[in-house]
Amino acid sequence: MKTYPVVVSVAGSDSGGGAGIQADIKTISSLGLYAATVITAITAQNTLGVKGIQSVTMDVFRQQLQAVMDDFHIDAVKIGMLHSPEVVEVLTQALLTYKPKYIVLDPVMVATSGDSLIQHSTIESMKKNLFPLSTIITPNLKEASLLVNKSLETVDEMKQAAYDLLSYGCKAVLVKGGHLKTKSMTDVLWIQGDENPLTFSSDYIETNNLHGTGCTLSSAIASYLALGYALPEAVDLAKKYVFMAIMQGKDLVLGHGHGPLNHGFNPQKLKIIKKRNV
Repeated sequence: MKTYPVVVSVAGSDSGGGAGIQADIKTISSLGLYAATVITAITAQNTLGVKGIQSVTMDVFRQQLQAVMDDFHIDAVKIGMLHSPEVVEVLTQALLTYKPKYIVLDPVMVATSGDSLIQHSTIESMKKNLFPLSTIITPNLKEASLLVNKSLETVDEMKQAAYDLLSYGCKAVLVKGGHLKTKSMTDVLWIQGDENPLTFSSDYIETNNLHGTGCTLSSAIASYLALGYALPEAVDLAKKYVFMAIMQGKDLVLGHGHGPLNHGFNPQKLKIIKKRNV
């Protein structure tokens, strides 16, 4: 019997289609995997910003998790927007119950437009409950600064932040340096147990179309992990995918603000694999 590799995205919905659940589905599908979803909240959002956020009820959130986890063999979970401590607690219990092999946590706190997407009390709950379960967390510069309570302005400071965040129990930390004012984009990956971090650099692309880059990167990492790649290679491949998605959409105009990436620049056929016994 055969099946597809499955990645489930637990995140908010972006009505503009550039970030959140919609970006995750596009990324996972473009890389040749089957995308399932669990929606945490509905946002009224476009390229100009977030107009409103409506949480799903905890009963509906719990039912979504159970429906997906009971029916599918989940190869990886990507976690995005978690706006309240209650959502974190329900998700934590589900992960402890179903024990997916890979968990990629993108601690989404601020949209590309600058709008806040999270309650402050949720941050501590994520650190306590979800970080220890995560294969990797992927904060950007602003999010990492909030998590370690200090400004980050250099690659060395990013390395220290990644090391400090490992103390919360996650297996690896990827601090993304896209907001550094430099000509090259440098991300820092520190894996638990390693003496030194890895760095990944790419050229800066001049464009206004960067909405959803964090969502896209984290769901790409989850996809490559689900395909069997080791963590450093999964990060490297995911970064290359995001780079090309930005490059292929950099000159297009969609909406009046921060436009989306071109997720479908090179879509892969849906992978077919041998069904696992569960």
